[in-house]
Amino acid sequence: MHTKQLIESGVPLNKAKKALIMLHGRGGSAEDILSLANYLPVNDFYIAAPQATNNTWYPLSFLAPIPQNEPWLSSALDRIKELSAHIQQAGIAPENIFILGFSQGACLTLEFAARNAQKWGGIIALTGGLIGDKLEPYHYSGNFSGTPILMTNGSNDPHVPLVRSEQSKQQLEQMDAKVELLVYPNRPHTILQEELKIVSRYFS
Repeated sequence: MHTKQLIESGVPLNKAKKALIMLHGRGGSAEDILSLANYLPVNDFYIAAPQATNNTWYPLSFLAPIPQNEPWLSSALDRIKELSAHIQQAGIAPENIFILGFSQGACLTLEFAARNAQKWGGIIALTGGLIGDKLEPYHYSGNFSGTPILMTNGSNDPHVPLVRSEQSKQQLEQMDAKVELLVYPNRPHTILQEELKIVSRYFS
């Protein structure tokens, strides 16, 4: 299962008042996703980027039936839960914890948030959707209490169908999240500078 590899940056945890968890995509790394922090107004944040074993959080597409991605998916979700608990034990409340992911990391971000809904600082899913061959509301619990969630996607992304992003938005809104879904026409599977400018607003 996933080891507890972690790269930390920013303000030391025992001095920070806010925290950002960053989740890389399939084939990516903690270093890759952490580099995005250079483009965000998070100078006063504790930043943590866990590293997936073999650079992937779960083996198959996020659209596969959930049992087919086990036990890796549960291990990944547990890893985020442990990290979040560690941050909270240091005195940072959930409403000051932000979670950001790209691609597979964005799917994991949304799945973790939906299974642990509460008032988070912000949830940012750059090209992602809730996990599974279909959405199973019994997996999800809690209430977001107005948590701002930013989702982005391309109109024809090769890995994340737009319809799943739209379905995910509806599910999260039913759980009292304030969701913004931005769709970029014919954008390749990447992160645009324009997206990062909008992401920055979620930290200000």
